[in-house]
Amino acid sequence: MVYRTPGTAERYHSDSMRRREVLMMPAALLRGAEQDVRMIEATGEAARWWTRWRGPSGQGVVSGTGYPDKWSATENVAWKVETPGRGNSSPVVWRDRIFLTTGEEGGKRSALCFDRGTGKLLWRTEAPAAAQAEKLYWKNTYASSTPATDGKRLYCYFGNAGLLALDLADGKVAWHRPLGTITLYHGSGGSPLLYRDRLILFQDQKTDSFVAAINTATGEIVWKTPREENAGWGTPVAIRAGNRDEIVISSQDRVTAYNPDNGKLLWWARGTMFETIPTPVVGDGFVFCASGRAGPTLAIKPGGEGDVTTTNVEWQTPRGSPFVPSPLYYAGRLYTVNDMAAIASCFHAATGKTLWQGRLGVAKNEGFTMSPIGVEGKVFFTNDDGEVFVLKAGDRFELLHTNSFGERVLASPALVEGRWYWRTERHLMAIGKG
Repeated sequence: MVYRTPGTAERYHSDSMRRREVLMMPAALLRGAEQDVRMIEATGEAARWWTRWRGPSGQGVVSGTGYPDKWSATENVAWKVETPGRGNSSPVVWRDRIFLTTGEEGGKRSALCFDRGTGKLLWRTEAPAAAQAEKLYWKNTYASSTPATDGKRLYCYFGNAGLLALDLADGKVAWHRPLGTITLYHGSGGSPLLYRDRLILFQDQKTDSFVAAINTATGEIVWKTPREENAGWGTPVAIRAGNRDEIVISSQDRVTAYNPDNGKLLWWARGTMFETIPTPVVGDGFVFCASGRAGPTLAIKPGGEGDVTTTNVEWQTPRGSPFVPSPLYYAGRLYTVNDMAAIASCFHAATGKTLWQGRLGVAKNEGFTMSPIGVEGKVFFTNDDGEVFVLKAGDRFELLHTNSFGERVLASPALVEGRWYWRTERHLMAIGKG
């Protein structure tokens, strides 16, 4: 490996990059274009706000302008308030309110509501007590799942405490759906997905793994499908492949797709690692799945039937995937960060050709958790020490500058109307003018 240092970052090159480029086939361009493939994004009023994990786009891409790209613990801070407990979940936003989940010692879990203009805490609702608290990894909490909202209710997944639906105005419990004791080491981590009138949630664990659809109005289970995987902390995505909707899950050893109407398994592709966390993203006719543990990243053509490993995996990297952060598909490029080595990578999404790799700060084992954001022609990567690396989106590595919060950051932000809403280890804060 050879490193060259442009400014404060190191540009990274290796023989594996060149081998990776040789393996890419032009056929990927043709086969990926056979049908329209896209993420099912939030529509209507929900498209204005940040209603779920990774926002209205479902993959961390932000439309609109006016978002500052420079800040510190005090610069460009509109407001900053302390938050109780711990939680790695992202904030979600509906109109003038921000919603957050948090966990405390002994397994106590709560949903919080803040005024978006001032940061004032408006209400707090505690979830029903779990029969037992999960064993947690140091990076996990009792509130690692990002809630979702349809503008009527807030839906929170609290692991052993179950799934909770709350009224947005006052936090009153509309319904509570227990989902059994989670038998997964390190606890739960995936977030619920809103799809039409239902929530889609999967839980891979030692026993009784499942993917399920829950009615948003009543909390009743619409369908529930057993899964063979027994370890994973990911979040499902809803995609449209041609004239068919699919629920895609990237987890242990394989990527799977389900019929959202009845939970029937549609297709699967093998190649991911044992422990998989990153959420898939979509673009150029493919579903991109980072497999975790620095394994391969897969570009899969969806819409198949049965085992599509040998027919629909169009390209893959030999290694270097992120363990925790999800990829970012932005303007025809796929961005990832290897959180074991602090190496960011950019690929031509249609072919898998490596465009660049560069180091972001000091390499630390599992040093990144937040998933990258693409906004106004820039890509934002944030490490766990609260350093935000601002890169110009494009075909070459160009680090513009680095911001610092001065405290740990493991949660991904929400972006609405020119403001960033960040959850740090101890605070919720608004970054933006005014």
